[in-house]
Amino acid sequence: MPSAEPNTVEDTQLGLTDEEINLLRYHQAQAGSSSSRAASRASSQGRLLLDSSSLAALSRHLDRLMHQIQQRIEYLSEQSSVVTMQQYDHAGNLVDNADAEIARFQGIMAQIDELELDFDRIAHIRDIVRDYRQRVENLERELENSSSSRRDHHHSHRHSHSHRHEGGSSGRRHRH
Repeated sequence: MPSAEPNTVEDTQLGLTDEEINLLRYHQAQAGSSSSRAASRASSQGRLLLDSSSLAALSRHLDRLMHQIQQRIEYLSEQSSVVTMQQYDHAGNLVDNADAEIARFQGIMAQIDELELDFDRIAHIRDIVRDYRQRVENLERELENSSSSRRDHHHSHRHSHSHRHEGGSSGRRHRH
């Protein structure tokens, strides 16, 4: 019955890939279910119905589908931008956090430098104090030795003159 379907063309003759042919058949059936049985029958036979109302219905269906796809693309693009911005913000926060940690580290290092300087200053002062302490102790020992040698000299002089003061408290009086 070739004359019964002069207004159809085989969908394989349209220059479409196998995947596109499958999409055309699917959407032709979707559009044809709302328009005509002839379009639906042509789709099931692998043909495209070439009447204006069937082509208009298929065209409107494909326009709606493309609009939906475009909206989905826009939505996904926005979501992609949101994710990108979140990652950028996260990276920015990481950079900010890293900058803050670097500043904190530098502050700690500056405190350590200051403490090391203080430590060196105090060590220097301590060394000077130790030196003076040693000198004072040496002078005190010298004074004590010279004072005791004078006393001993004085005592030995007395001992030769008088034996009464031995064992008495007079030796202690001289120390005060």
